[in-house]
Amino acid sequence: MSMLNNTKISLIILLVILAGGVTTQVYSHCQIPCGIYDDSARLKMIGEHTTTIEKSMKQIVALSETEPDNNNQIVRWVLNKEQHADALAEIVTDYFLAQRIKPTETDSPQYKNYIRQLTRLHQMLQTSMKCKQTTDLSHIEKLRTLLTDFSAAYQK
Repeated sequence: MSMLNNTKISLIILLVILAGGVTTQVYSHCQIPCGIYDDSARLKMIGEHTTTIEKSMKQIVALSETEPDNNNQIVRWVLNKEQHADALAEIVTDYFLAQRIKPTETDSPQYKNYIRQLTRLHQMLQTSMKCKQTTDLSHIEKLRTLLTDFSAAYQK
């Protein structure tokens, strides 16, 4: 009887652990045409993600130079850098590309600005991917420049 109770307790603990690991992530905005948009907040979030990626890169470099090895902390900073690069890419794709940037006709006066917006967003996606691959701080400066340029084109 005691062994059966221990098995039940072990099964319950396992289910609790599994249930805790199978949570869904809630994102900041949906793709339902609700009309609730906060463009300036999204642009600010991209800037915050960029700053966090930069800090992560600097920590990875600094910890890599210390003795003894700080491999656990390095791994944590690498994961942090990747999560923020993914979050930045998600804002670009799910918010701006999917919902906010509207296609225009090639003969429209707005077409040149539309292409500028798309180009800057695509470059931001590629640069965020490069941030995941390296600790090269030049990618951070490029992200900031792209964000400034996109903001100017978007708010035009």
